[in-house]
Amino acid sequence: MVKVDPTARVSEKAILEEGVEVGPYAIIGEDVKIGAYTSVGPFAVLEGRVEIGPHCIIGPHTIIGAPPQDLSYQGEETAVIIGERTTIREFVTIHRATGEGKVTRIGRTCFIMAYCHIAHNCSIGDGVVMANGAMLCGHVTIEDWATLSGLLGVHQFVRLGRLCMVGGLAKVTMDIPPYTLADGHPARIYGLNRVGMKRRGFSAEKREAVKKIYTFLSRGGLPLRKALEELPKMGYDAELVGEITTFFAQSKRGVTRWVRDTEDVREDASFDG
Repeated sequence: MVKVDPTARVSEKAILEEGVEVGPYAIIGEDVKIGAYTSVGPFAVLEGRVEIGPHCIIGPHTIIGAPPQDLSYQGEETAVIIGERTTIREFVTIHRATGEGKVTRIGRTCFIMAYCHIAHNCSIGDGVVMANGAMLCGHVTIEDWATLSGLLGVHQFVRLGRLCMVGGLAKVTMDIPPYTLADGHPARIYGLNRVGMKRRGFSAEKREAVKKIYTFLSRGGLPLRKALEELPKMGYDAELVGEITTFFAQSKRGVTRWVRDTEDVREDASFDG
């Protein structure tokens, strides 16, 4: 059974699956599809082509599917797609993409806290956490299980690797590689996300392999390009090596520097080529 508050405005063309609940004064447009048992809070606005998976929570005053804040947008057909069991808290804004047929995409089981902004053409993986007030410019890619702390800003076209974690108030202008910790203004890498890896079930051997890979890249005495070429020959975990070398190879904005001497890195280690 679908429950719609009498004060809500829901288009007759919108698709609301079994168990959907729509709160007071919410507005749902004609091109919106909402999966089973998802709840939409009071005063939320869902417009344009929006697809929301089952068992999601859409908080009060959220705006999903509004036109992108992009001067190149000319009204073309684009979309927002949100995976199952994702929570979008109050006052979050998520804009549809620029470019015919393009999508702003958020994965499954994400937790997007209050006042976050996700701009056009962003791609958010599964299990991503964005704390209050985190802001993403257009075309940002966030890989699975990354954590973004409060009030940080991410520059357009930046990529954040799997299971990385970025501190609050950070200014992220370059890519953050997988499994690392970053903070600062601009953001720099301070070490490895050991706790995050452990919580995601990485064995001690896997965590040690991540450490060895990044130690080789930052302390091996080779220029980055040469180190990346040599890395597959070092006998480290092949899956991790493939993931990390691919991340570096696909970087468009360069990869953030390490900033201080630790057990894993040296102070002047650089990942920007």
